[in-house]
Amino acid sequence: MVGANSGRRGFLAGVTGLGLGAALQGVPAAQAATRSSKPNIIFILADDLGYADVSCFGNPDFSTPAIDRIAHDGIRLTHAYANSAVCSATRTALITGRYQDRIACGLEEPISGANKAVGLTPGLPTLPAQLKKQGYKTALVGKWHLGSPPHFGPLKSGYDHFYGISGGAADYFTHQGHPGEDQFYRDDHLIHEHGYLTGLLGQEAVRLVKGYAREKDPFFISLHFNAPHWPWEGPEDEAESRRLKGHIFDYDGGNLKTYAKMVQAMDTQIGHVLDALEQSGLAQNTIVVFTSDNGGERYSDTWPFTGIKGELLEGGLRVPAVLRWPEQVKAGQETAQPVITMDWLPTFLAAAGGVPDPAFASDGINILPFLADPARTQDRSFFWRYKLRDQHAHLLGQYKYLKIEQNEFLFDVVNDPRERANLKDRQPDLFAHLKQEWEQWNSQMLPYPERSYSWGADGKHFADHYGATPEED
Repeated sequence: MVGANSGRRGFLAGVTGLGLGAALQGVPAAQAATRSSKPNIIFILADDLGYADVSCFGNPDFSTPAIDRIAHDGIRLTHAYANSAVCSATRTALITGRYQDRIACGLEEPISGANKAVGLTPGLPTLPAQLKKQGYKTALVGKWHLGSPPHFGPLKSGYDHFYGISGGAADYFTHQGHPGEDQFYRDDHLIHEHGYLTGLLGQEAVRLVKGYAREKDPFFISLHFNAPHWPWEGPEDEAESRRLKGHIFDYDGGNLKTYAKMVQAMDTQIGHVLDALEQSGLAQNTIVVFTSDNGGERYSDTWPFTGIKGELLEGGLRVPAVLRWPEQVKAGQETAQPVITMDWLPTFLAAAGGVPDPAFASDGINILPFLADPARTQDRSFFWRYKLRDQHAHLLGQYKYLKIEQNEFLFDVVNDPRERANLKDRQPDLFAHLKQEWEQWNSQMLPYPERSYSWGADGKHFADHYGATPEED
């Protein structure tokens, strides 16, 4: 498969000057020698970031030097897919390593803040829980969005420590999801802290890295930023927070400049985390991944794709992804191997010397062989569904079956990444085969509850979606 971005707005030339930086320092040799040989893992997740919203994936309008630094010192995954076109469903797949459609909370698109009865079942063999069995310290910094405390929460699903928001969105200054409704936690206690949320999350991640550096055990940090999810507030936009008065469904705010500041603020914090790894002597044997939970939304750049969050077009599913592991992955690489969110669980477990719980088998695969040999690729078969507008999708190699309402398509997403040329009549056998395989897969998944929520762009709020209606309550 050929990288869809290779012909437009390629990797910025200026990134070639970036590297691991100064020589590793700050940890005595004796202390470093006592550390586990297992790699540390920092998994960084953006929220609603478009494929080309970072400069190493072609953004021409602003730079993201820290994310570019991960790419330069490691590998770009140019064919990375999200498990869903919306956040909490993808997060269900990430933490379980399975299609979210097998798990009740993954059928909400996303989990509504008003629904306190839905969440990730406590006690499942999640990614952090399985890494704990491999000797890891585990922490979630940032957005949870897999069910509201006290019934659900990170500490009930394998994390030793939690610092962040429980819901799906937050004002960047009040940290509330709704007026007067607190959701900012340290472990299982609500807290009140002043500051721009992106900065607070970065500071906590740095604190954890420095603290874990003094211990012998490997660590797993999930750093899940809520940026650049609405409301559209940059680091200097506290006045906008006051204008919104806690009503964060921000349909009359934002612009491209504000969006750039939100992404760049996140990139700055990622840079601080990378610096902390180097200063602590941990950079060489730490896996750092950066990606997004789904495709972009209003102000995102999803080039060269069409579609946005909430849609099974490539723009709603394709995400930027970069990985750095200096001890094992050669710098300056690129792979066109298709990967998907649920692959991270078996991949991280393999790096830690383990395998997924056989009683809770992963639907993903270990992608380490493709990182070691970027020229190696194999076709994958991915399936998606999305309740709003009855969307179905099945990717097999370079071909994709797509259904939106009553319209059906067959696309070659490698040679036609904008999904314009419908091949279903030219290749009827392939079209029928992919459709049939989707139906077989769907028969193994849980049915959508009648009243489950499904978000999508509609004509009332998105002028380019005129005629599209929202999901009825």
